[in-house]
Amino acid sequence: MAKLNYKIDVDPNKTARAMGKALKISRKHAIEICRELNGMKLDDAIEYLKDVIALKRHIPFKRHCKDVPHRKGKFGWHAGRYPVKASREILKVLENAKKNAEYKGLNAEKLRIKHISSNKGPTIKRYMPRAFGRASPKFQETVHIQVILEEYH
Repeated sequence: MAKLNYKIDVDPNKTARAMGKALKISRKHAIEICRELNGMKLDDAIEYLKDVIALKRHIPFKRHCKDVPHRKGKFGWHAGRYPVKASREILKVLENAKKNAEYKGLNAEKLRIKHISSNKGPTIKRYMPRAFGRASPKFQETVHIQVILEEYH
């Protein structure tokens, strides 16, 4: 696997970062979650993802919104879903970044997400045997998630 670099360069003394590689989640769900979390305070983002996992708040789908049902409540957008599996994996990456920030000596209550993004990962190629000697592809795409936290004042 090729070395995956972070998309932006930051001062390592003021920031903490974490990366999740080859996560088996939906790329479209990861894009929408990362767009929604970018710029949030870390504690608010963690609570938001826990509410999504508990099906209390939805993630507004702004780009991949074809055939997505409307959700009640005024969250700024009509179409939304509850991507539980992707939210769990991104929550793990956020908590890992929080631990990295605590290890560096940054104040955990004053962290915000400076950068969060999702990239396409490697495709796991498998084949399912079928009748009469045929086989159907059963490919699974993976996603890389990168998070950079910054201490705000």
